[in-house]
Amino acid sequence: MLLDFDRLGWWKWMLVSITALVTLFLLLPIIFIAALSFGSSQWLIFPPPGWTLRWYEDLFADPRWLQSAWVSAKVAGAVTILSVVLGLLASLSLTRGRFRGREALRALFITPMILPVVVLAVALYAFFLRIGLSGTFVGFVLAHLVLALPFSIISISNALEGFDKSIEDAAILCGASPWEARLRVTLPAISHGLFAAAVFSFLVSWDEVVVAIFMASPTLQTLPVKIWTTLRQDLTPVIAAASTLLVLLTVGLMLLSLLVRKALKR
Repeated sequence: MLLDFDRLGWWKWMLVSITALVTLFLLLPIIFIAALSFGSSQWLIFPPPGWTLRWYEDLFADPRWLQSAWVSAKVAGAVTILSVVLGLLASLSLTRGRFRGREALRALFITPMILPVVVLAVALYAFFLRIGLSGTFVGFVLAHLVLALPFSIISISNALEGFDKSIEDAAILCGASPWEARLRVTLPAISHGLFAAAVFSFLVSWDEVVVAIFMASPTLQTLPVKIWTTLRQDLTPVIAAASTLLVLLTVGLMLLSLLVRKALKR
């Protein structure tokens, strides 16, 4: 049941005030780190004594930061592709399959969302160390795929459950093969779910740091790991600049996802 704000009286202003305070509480750390990235001090001091773009220049002039960003982009891109493809196949099985243990399998797929990340990181590190994938690009992709796949399955499964399968059946009756009907009818109809799965999978990999710390090596580390290791060694504002760009990309992708979803609903 929807609330009628006009009838809430002073409760309306209390709810608005609480919402504003929560929003401010969530945004203030991001605002502070963005301000520090433009500060003229060589230390993380707030408020900044002056303003400069020096730290962004240092960030883009350092090949180590650029290499870490490139590793993050490659890992996130590979994870996105694999997550959407595997998530689509798993979602088709979970939403349309009729087999024993289907609900248990669904619960198993979303387990990485429930487990503490550090527990999952230790388990993946121990397993990949035994099979020789620790500190490798493939190990990075597989570890992040474990984290991203639940988001992909949830997004695509929800889209499939909202799709009228009789439309696909009608295409088959008109002469299309089952896979042709899925490719030409079902996939365009659930494109919003596929896009959401891609965005969430990319962001899960791009922003992840705990598992990445265990998977990293001296020659292979993602941007969040680079931020973490630099933070432990030196409190340079370059960290704030890298963090700000990381946040901007995340927010940009979320806004893009919102715009695309609105466009697809028209």
